[in-house]
This record gives sequence, C-alpha cells and structure tokens, in this order.
Amino acid sequence: MHTYGDLQLKGMGCNLKDIAPKEQTNLKALAGQRVGIDAFLTAFQFLTTMRDRSPQGDGMPLSDDNGNPVSHLMGFLHRTATLIGHGIKPVYVFDGTSPALKADEMAARRKRRLEAEAIHKEALEAGDFTLAQKMAARIMHYSPQMVEETQRLLDLLGVPWVTAAAEGEAQAAVMAAKGQLDVVATQDWDALLYGSPVLIRNMMDDGSKRYGRVVHAESINLQTMLTENDLSREQLVDLAIMIGTDYHPGIKGIGPKTGLKLIKQHGTIEAVCEAKAKEVPERLDEIRQIFLDHPSVEVADEDLEQGQVDRKGLVQFLQVERQFSQRRMDQAFEKLKEGGKLREGGQTSLFSFDG
Repeated sequence: MHTYGDLQLKGMGCNLKDIAPKEQTNLKALAGQRVGIDAFLTAFQFLTTMRDRSPQGDGMPLSDDNGNPVSHLMGFLHRTATLIGHGIKPVYVFDGTSPALKADEMAARRKRRLEAEAIHKEALEAGDFTLAQKMAARIMHYSPQMVEETQRLLDLLGVPWVTAAAEGEAQAAVMAAKGQLDVVATQDWDALLYGSPVLIRNMMDDGSKRYGRVVHAESINLQTMLTENDLSREQLVDLAIMIGTDYHPGIKGIGPKTGLKLIKQHGTIEAVCEAKAKEVPERLDEIRQIFLDHPSVEVADEDLEQGQVDRKGLVQFLQVERQFSQRRMDQAFEKLKEGGKLREGGQTSLFSFDG
C-alpha cells in the first residue's frame, strides 16, 4: 500500500474523479507500451512508505550504514524491474523549475514543512516516536542528490529519463499528446488538463489493499471524458480552475458537480462569474495557458529507446556502495531477465567483476 502523506513539495493537482469515466486495467494490459511516469511523485511514495518505523525510529527514509538514504533507490529498482518484467517501457520524467504562478502554493507547502520539522524535532526529544513518525511523512525531501542517484540508477537499468522544463506530469502529457508516450502514469489528475490522451492511476497498486479495499489500476481516456461530459478541453481547464488547482485556490462554493453544471450552462469562467456575481480569478489567462500550452523540452525519439541493463554497474552501485542485499539484487535481476533486458551469463555475486 502506498500512502502519500501530506506531501509538501508535490501536489495532487485538481481532483477530477467525480467526472472522470474510469476503466479498470492492470500491468499486463500495458505490455509493450511506453509509459511516462512522474518521477517526483513516485519518489515521494517510496520516501513516505519505506522509512524507519521501529519502536524508537525517527520515521525518516531507510539508510545504509554510512547514513545515505536508500529508500528511493530500493523503490525505483523494484518498481522499474517490475515494469520491465511485464514488458512495459518506462520513461521517467523529473520536475524542472516550478512555474512562477505556483509561488504562493510552494511557499505554503514550505511553511507547512517547516512547522512539521519543528514538531518532529520536539517529538524526538520528548521520546514521542509515534508523533515523530507521523510528522516525518510530512517533511520528506527528494533532494537534488537523491535525484542524481535515481538518474544514475536509471542509466544503469537502460531506462530513459527526461528533465521537464517545468512540471513533470505536464512534460509527460505533452510528450503523450505528441505520440512519444502511449500513456502517462501518475496519481495527479492534472495530467489530463495538460492534454495527456490517457492517464493511468494506481498503476503499481493494482491488487493491493488500501483502507480495507482492493485497489485497481484505472485508465482514464481524455477524449471519452470530454465527450461524456459534453466539454471542450478549454472548458475542462476552466472547470478545474473553478474547483481549484495548484495555481489558484478555486472559486468558493463551487465543487466538481456544481462547476460542471455551471460551465456547461455558461461556457466560460468569466460568464459563470458574471452570472453568479463572483470575482473572476486573477491572472486567469496565464493559468489557462499553463495547462493548454505548458512549457516543455523537445525530446528526440531516439533518446526514449530502452537500453540493456549494466549488471556490473548495478552491482557496484547498489551492492558495494549502498549495501543492497543479494536477495534484493537477485529479485530485480530475475524480473529484468523476464523482460529481456538482462544478458544471460555472469554471476550476481560480488566476485563477478572480471567477467
């Protein structure tokens, strides 16, 4: 089960679940597809899930004997090997610089994070490890060093990655709209607003339990969503802005269902605001532009090709430098072999460097 905690640096975007037609899917159904994955949101899943929850643990990510965090590496190794084992072609997309419009949201998250850090410190000093572990989930930081290490790991796995111009899920959506990716896998609904033709949610949680219920991976088709709700993409973006996004808190008193009725009735936010005597959101056209024409980097098709696994390099990085267990490595190598990305021959032990 993945719990997201109160992620301080990564939002979940606008919640469109009430108007999104979902189809159940699974990893098997995605075989052969190139899947764009929001790397930062994925990293936060690992950091908030794999942490020290021992009786006197501080709740922070697991680390090796030298104090280097390893939760992100454990997570990315397991997840990527699993995807490759299912014949999926992952492409990880990392956040670039947040748009200036998001400054207020980022400042609010930083403030919450600093408050949680203070409570975490006090709780540890007072010996209240339950509270400390709860707060730890709110202060997770996917540091530049962790990002670099993740990218090194992906290079060794032969898996392509991209650094976005701005938001990771937006870059992935733009690439999917161009046909460079088949689907975008993220929990963030905003991928649809950015124009991803298909969004996959709960991709890795399929079959697991959350709050006593079995979780299923879901596929949401943007065109089906627009057709079923009788909306244009521009109207969907206007609806999202009224509900509330990372760039604007929304219009008070308007939720997804009311918003949908109003946007269908009046056509645009300006017309809704006029009819309901509400103020038009500030910088509205800028916010629309962020969704409809998000800044993105050009990526050459050949840079998205999957390569072979560097087994020797992985052993050196993860087993020698980061003390990964033989069992963990063997499990990953088995899945990579199933996916046809690991050449046969050679031991996985520490003594296989001269082969």
